[in-house]
Amino acid sequence: MRYLLDTDMLISFLKDEYHVAEKIDRVGIENCYVSEISIAELTYGAYNSEKIQKHLSEVNQIENLFEVLPLFSAIDTFAREKVRLRKEGNLIPDFDLIIGCTAVANNMTMVTNNVKHLESKKNKNRKLERC
Repeated sequence: MRYLLDTDMLISFLKDEYHVAEKIDRVGIENCYVSEISIAELTYGAYNSEKIQKHLSEVNQIENLFEVLPLFSAIDTFAREKVRLRKEGNLIPDFDLIIGCTAVANNMTMVTNNVKHLESKKNKNRKLERC
């Protein structure tokens, strides 16, 4: 099983929260990947912080620990899903959708704690499992 770690999971990993590091060790770090979009979000967060160099160093750490997947393989999936979701009236933020589509395009399980964007508006009672 291969896992795509969402940006929120990477932040929890860096903050040593929710036993994310232990969970990564359990499944094997070689089975965990990150999206280029997550790297962009983390880099933005670093520049938006008061500790720019510290957080840029953490982004570098993430890039060295995990294989970073390009978003190119997910473009077609993203476009099709964005059209489908728009027709349903379910507007998921583009970055979240691209990360999710990257997981789908690469046959991976997405690991996130940000399930509010991934719940179907048609089926509000259906909850996705949290990490």
